[in-house]
Amino acid sequence: MDEANSPLRLDLKGLKCPLPALHTRRALERAAAGGVIVVECTDPMAVIDIPHLVRQTGNSLEGQTSEDGVLAFRIRKTA
Repeated sequence: MDEANSPLRLDLKGLKCPLPALHTRRALERAAAGGVIVVECTDPMAVIDIPHLVRQTGNSLEGQTSEDGVLAFRIRKTA
């Protein structure tokens, strides 16, 4: 995958609620339709907040993982 098509990565590790959701919302507002954002964070509330934000904004949560305390969300901007 070339750099122009690679996902935008947000490293939000160490931030606490509501900051991961706010930064994700801002990135989604700026993203082009069809763009992908990968959000990495450590706030346990993000497991609720990020999927809720994605549903609320009409975008698509393509994947969610948790490894070594890091939550990762792959979001596609559809709206």
